[in-house]
Amino acid sequence: MKILVCISHVPDTTSKINFVNGDSEFDTNGVQYVINPNDEFGLTRAIWFQEQQGATVTVVNVGGPETEPTLRKALAIGANEAIRVNATPTDGFFVAKQLAEVIKNGGYDVIIAGKESLDYNGGMVPGMIAGILGYNFLNSCTSLTVDGTSVKAVREIDGGKETVATSLPLIIGGQKGLVEEKDLRIPNMRGIMTARTKALTILEPVDATVNTKAVKFEKPAPKSAVTLIAADNLDELINLLHNEAKVI
Repeated sequence: MKILVCISHVPDTTSKINFVNGDSEFDTNGVQYVINPNDEFGLTRAIWFQEQQGATVTVVNVGGPETEPTLRKALAIGANEAIRVNATPTDGFFVAKQLAEVIKNGGYDVIIAGKESLDYNGGMVPGMIAGILGYNFLNSCTSLTVDGTSVKAVREIDGGKETVATSLPLIIGGQKGLVEEKDLRIPNMRGIMTARTKALTILEPVDATVNTKAVKFEKPAPKSAVTLIAADNLDELINLLHNEAKVI
C-alpha cells in the first residue's frame, strides 16, 4: 500500500501574528513553523500502517525551500521519502491542482490530508483533490482501517459519528482522533540522522489558475475589561447582566 500524506507548513500557535503591506500579507519575520496539527495526526496514522501493514509513506508539500525543515521533520518521524512542489501556495485550488498531479503520477492508494490547515482554515484542498481526480473522499475522519482494497472509516458529523465503508483509492480529510495526542511521535536522534539521507524530491509546479487572493487581514478585536463582583453581591451581578450585558 502506498500512502501519501499532505503536509502544510504552518505557524506555531505560540507565534505572534502580524500583517504587512496594508494588512494584505502575513508577516513571516520571527515566526516559528511546524507541521499542521491535523496533518501530524494523519502522518502518525500513516506510520502505523507502515509498521503494521508494510505500507510506504511519502510526504508532500507545496511551498518554497523554507518548508524543507518541516518535511525533514516528517522524514525523521518515519516517512520514507518527501516531495516538495516548488511553488508558493497561493490558494486552495492552486494547491489542490499541484497535489493532484503528484498523486496521479505516483499511483498512491491512500492520500491523507488534514481536514483544514491551522493558518487559513480553508478546509478546501482534500475535497478539491478528490473532485479533480474522481477519487473517493471522506472528510473529518477520526478512524481508518484498510483491508486489501476495502476501507472502514469513522468520521465526525453534527451530533455524533458516522461509520462508512468504501474502497481504494481514497482521500481523507483527517483530524484529531485518527490517533490520540499521546501517540504523536517526537523525532529521536536516530530518526533525525536518518532523515538526512532520505530522498527529498523537488518538482516544478504545473499550470493552474489562481482563483482567489487575500485582500485584507484583521486581528480579532481586543477583549473588553472584566468587571469583578463580590461573591455575595448577587443583586449587583443580576443588575449588570440585565442592564449592561443584556444577557438576561
